[in-house]
Amino acid sequence: MVMALLCSLSACAEKSPFLVKNDDGSVSRTASSFEQNDSEAASPIISALLQRRSLLEDGSIYREVGEAAISASARASEAELISAKLRAEAKSKNWLPTIGPSVSLTDLGDLVAGILIEQIIFDNGRRKAEREFAAADVEVAAVNLSIDMNTRVQSAVGLYSAGLRGDEKAAYLGRAINQMSEFRRIVSGRVQGGLNDQSDLNVVDSKISGLRTAKATAADSAATARAELQAMTGQRFPEKPRRMDLGTPPQQTSFLDVMKAQAEAERTIAEAKAGRAGLLPQVAAAGNATSDGSGAGLTLDMATPLGLGTPAALKALDATKEAARRTVGEAEEDARRTYSRQMQRLASYIRQESETAALARASRETYKLFKSQYEAGQRPVMEVVSIYEELIRREQAHIDAKYEVILIQLELARDMGLLADGNKI
Repeated sequence: MVMALLCSLSACAEKSPFLVKNDDGSVSRTASSFEQNDSEAASPIISALLQRRSLLEDGSIYREVGEAAISASARASEAELISAKLRAEAKSKNWLPTIGPSVSLTDLGDLVAGILIEQIIFDNGRRKAEREFAAADVEVAAVNLSIDMNTRVQSAVGLYSAGLRGDEKAAYLGRAINQMSEFRRIVSGRVQGGLNDQSDLNVVDSKISGLRTAKATAADSAATARAELQAMTGQRFPEKPRRMDLGTPPQQTSFLDVMKAQAEAERTIAEAKAGRAGLLPQVAAAGNATSDGSGAGLTLDMATPLGLGTPAALKALDATKEAARRTVGEAEEDARRTYSRQMQRLASYIRQESETAALARASRETYKLFKSQYEAGQRPVMEVVSIYEELIRREQAHIDAKYEVILIQLELARDMGLLADGNKI
């Protein structure tokens, strides 16, 4: 019997829908952790996760960064999903008869060993609820895996974008320092000639010092982001400044938090059903075979004895079901609020990006005009310096707004599970 049991367990492992036996005898996972066994009822939640597609452009450096982040993940949530699938597979057989040893002591003091076979005939839906709980537990683990992988991709791409932002700001500030140094040369000559006061030179020196500090800060920010990304993925990526535009994620796509709340609600309801059935009697057919003979009969059993508090316990379990359903409603409301808030932020930064670009162009034209007037002797050099400093601020604001748009788009795509392909998780 022991050998037969081991063989049956081995056969189950070989037929597992998420484990693949390699040629060398090792076991590895399938292409996607969300693949479902055809013999099982397909889960709408897991099917939706499997169909998710990344909004990151194919062949782009951003898609490369995202895929590297997924590949380098420790995937602890994937291990939890595999564990949940194994538990669900075990529970899917709970309707079959159970076999176990039985040992009894006779009146003469002899031990009689045998085999007890028991088949549940009626249990008020307890075992069905246990199967539903295990299936919902798989869905919760699957959504957690999708949340983890999408969050990881968002972090990795965000770090790569932070590196690009730091590079762009540092490069512009480097050019600004060169131009401001030229102004310092002019002011220094005018101070020596008695045309300007020493305080003017001090002002220019202060501006140059501030620009150098800002440049160093931007360069440090870029270096920090790249170091963290390398620690996260184990790779260094080429610096390819290219505009990324994920667009607006489709509104009809469900938020992952809502899908998780739905799966958790189903699990809680199944747990309440099993708990309710445990308070009610169950009928089973049992047979016992020993060396002294065999026998069979029906048994009436209760996991929890009846008491005066049993009606209240049943009502509490029903209330638990209602609370689980309301949790889904709260998650949907939170998702709608988050979507509305993020869309407003996105619209705001898109507007700021456009406005700061227009302001930077206007400041650039003003600077060119003041510079030409200065060269014609119509403007003092310090007025040109002030206009150029304003141009620097507006260019930096434009860079910040441009990358904030990207970060908000990444957050929206992450919340909807649209940063990682479902068939590659």
